[in-house]
Amino acid sequence: MFHSNHLKMIEYARGLGDTLIVGVSTDELVCSYKRPPIIPFEERIAIVKALKYPDIVIPQRSLDHTEIVKKLNIDVFVVGDDWTGKYDYLKELGVTVFYFPYGDGVSTTSIKKEIVERYDEIKSKIDHQPNPDIK
Repeated sequence: MFHSNHLKMIEYARGLGDTLIVGVSTDELVCSYKRPPIIPFEERIAIVKALKYPDIVIPQRSLDHTEIVKKLNIDVFVVGDDWTGKYDYLKELGVTVFYFPYGDGVSTTSIKKEIVERYDEIKSKIDHQPNPDIK
């Protein structure tokens, strides 16, 4: 899911180079390491394309970025610090890797939990009268 910490990371990355390429993980890629995203890929990539910071937005289909780094001549790579150490292999290709600190931002999990709790609260207050038959 896209939240304010992603925007902060993209804004930070904007200042690190001349061209900012942002990869948006496909649904298939996300499902390979966690639950399916709530917001579908087409909507997530549209959100990122609408931002003022990225020059190019591309689908991210793999967690191995070796080929894309070579093809696009990427020299700086920014990723959230929840992936710390996972992309150190890119340093061997001459890429500077930054692990952006997410801090205490709002997580997708906590948003989902709050939605369920609020729904349950509202549902418990609903008048439990039977619905009349509609003819």
